[in-house]
Amino acid sequence: DRHSEAFGFIMLYVRHGHLRFVPHMCELSFYNEMIYWGLEGSHLDYCCQRRLDDRMSETRTFEEPTSSVAAQVRATVSILLVIVSMVVLCASTLPEWRAPENRSVEEQSRYTAESVREPSGIIEAICIGWFTAECIVRFIVSKNKCEFVRRPLNIIDLLAITPYYISVLMTVFTGENSQLQRAGVTLRVLRMMRIFWVIKLARHFIGLQTLGLTLKRCYREMVMLLVFICVAMAIFSALSQLLENGLDLGTKNKDYASIPAACWWVIISMTTVGYGDMCPITVPGRILGGICVVSGIVLLALPITFIYHSFVQCYHELKFRSARYSRSLSAEFLN
Repeated sequence: DRHSEAFGFIMLYVRHGHLRFVPHMCELSFYNEMIYWGLEGSHLDYCCQRRLDDRMSETRTFEEPTSSVAAQVRATVSILLVIVSMVVLCASTLPEWRAPENRSVEEQSRYTAESVREPSGIIEAICIGWFTAECIVRFIVSKNKCEFVRRPLNIIDLLAITPYYISVLMTVFTGENSQLQRAGVTLRVLRMMRIFWVIKLARHFIGLQTLGLTLKRCYREMVMLLVFICVAMAIFSALSQLLENGLDLGTKNKDYASIPAACWWVIISMTTVGYGDMCPITVPGRILGGICVVSGIVLLALPITFIYHSFVQCYHELKFRSARYSRSLSAEFLN
């Protein structure tokens, strides 16, 4: 009357010394079977032990939006604030909202202080406060602090939040350092990094998660594709520069005056974009352009099959995990 599939993995552990379980198996069910047969969580391999720890820890509320009712509420609030923050950021670039240029440090200080009290400044402060509290709580409940700091999404959160507090501190210490005015451009660049908060939606939408997981698993194919493109770009750019500008054929195409300039034409030709800002005018150059376009289609198509199959596999894995959490959430409502 025990779990037959779990028993098979336990027998493999007895024979080979490695205790693992497949992705579609419930972590808690397998853990119950381990307890029944006298095993502990420490017997699991690291990858499966990490899954079990995440399943049983409080971090699921912050890392798995569908794991509980509280997680869904928090995820909904985060999504709304991300959207509001993006709208405010885009609106701040409109001429009516844009900050005047060529101001002194004191004028910048007064403008920043006044903007904080405006509705847009209040909305921005609320969004920053929420995301700051969210990062702090997620850091506190995280078991592996070093791994938490190294995660790309957490790094993006830090880079997007920090400029706001730097600008607030600048308004306090304005006038004490003449170099603060030079930091204005840097601050504007850093504040625009809030646009990367859109990536935070990957925690809540399976499509973005699938894309990220696919890129992670197919990095070898992506590197191979990049190498193919770089090699082809070097060859075609050198030949196009030679045919269009390097040889004395009676026509000098100034757009191909150098190999780096020709690289731009090669890229837009191989990707079949074809902006039309550069085009060969000699017969050999046009023949080379046709070969370049066909080569680009072939080179880009080579790794697509591997990436496509990996994308489908990642999508089904994430969809199955999401459905499993949804079933557990439904049981929570019923109880």
